[in-house]
Amino acid sequence: MENASHVSSFTLIAFGDMGNNKYIYFVITLIGYLFIISVNSCFILLIILQKSLHEPMYICLCNLFMNALLGTVSFYPSFLYHLLSDTQVISFEFCYTQIGVMYTYIMGEMTILTAMAYDRYVAIYLPLKYNTVMTCTKLYKLLLAAWIYPVVMVSFLIIFSVSVPLCGNQINKLYCYKWDVMKLSCVDTTVNNILGFLVYASFIPLFSFTVYSYIKILMVCHNSSKEHNRKALQTCLPHLISLISFYATVLSEIILSRLNPKNVSNIVRTITSLELLIVPPLLNPIIYCLILPEIRKRVVKTFRGKQIGPKVIIPNATRH
Repeated sequence: MENASHVSSFTLIAFGDMGNNKYIYFVITLIGYLFIISVNSCFILLIILQKSLHEPMYICLCNLFMNALLGTVSFYPSFLYHLLSDTQVISFEFCYTQIGVMYTYIMGEMTILTAMAYDRYVAIYLPLKYNTVMTCTKLYKLLLAAWIYPVVMVSFLIIFSVSVPLCGNQINKLYCYKWDVMKLSCVDTTVNNILGFLVYASFIPLFSFTVYSYIKILMVCHNSSKEHNRKALQTCLPHLISLISFYATVLSEIILSRLNPKNVSNIVRTITSLELLIVPPLLNPIIYCLILPEIRKRVVKTFRGKQIGPKVIIPNATRH
């Protein structure tokens, strides 16, 4: 504790010496970031402007795309700046701001996916009660909770972490990550680790409910007619892909960050740490556009300027 010093900035040593390759990485990253901003923003505007998409599933989707923009803005501008800088130094305040926004994005993805799972569960498992259960008031309460809960949890993490004395300032990552900052602590971080575990554990019921919801949905689909089965799976397939891809990237990041396996190269660690900021924001709008017919038709109509045929009315449980 006596050797502790006030750390005013951190050095991101994962950048290393890229030489002239940094300009190639800069162009690729900039194109990717602009594409992520464009597709997510376009779908947000599409859902807001099209009254036919003002339904629970699409409103949840809109929040998912907004959360993707929140997550990417916490990383890409800073990453692009550091690629062109001679030194990759980040201030203490900005480091914790980046941690807060990034963790809010990750936890927000969990809560929004849970809200979407609940919507699909009611629509397919309880179709006759869908309109009375998924009212606008209940939907907005769910989404409000989906945003507030991560903010509260992340605030606890930041408050208990920011006061921990540090004896170093080098982070072996391309961005600030709480676990890597805590490795620099001069004191025992058991209490901080326990708090972090409790925060993460509070999301286990949400994950469990999400899994339970899709198990019940698949059971209904298995016992239904082929037509009902096809329509139900069509609305659930993009949710399942989003869910699996997201939790797979979260799990791989936790394994490499916490367990720190020695036989994994730095390149693999770097790619894995970036998956959360690349895969969900890029994959989600693409799969929803390709699989959901209503979204696909609206996109085609917008870009081609052609009239779409009359909308076919189907039961609430599968009309999305």
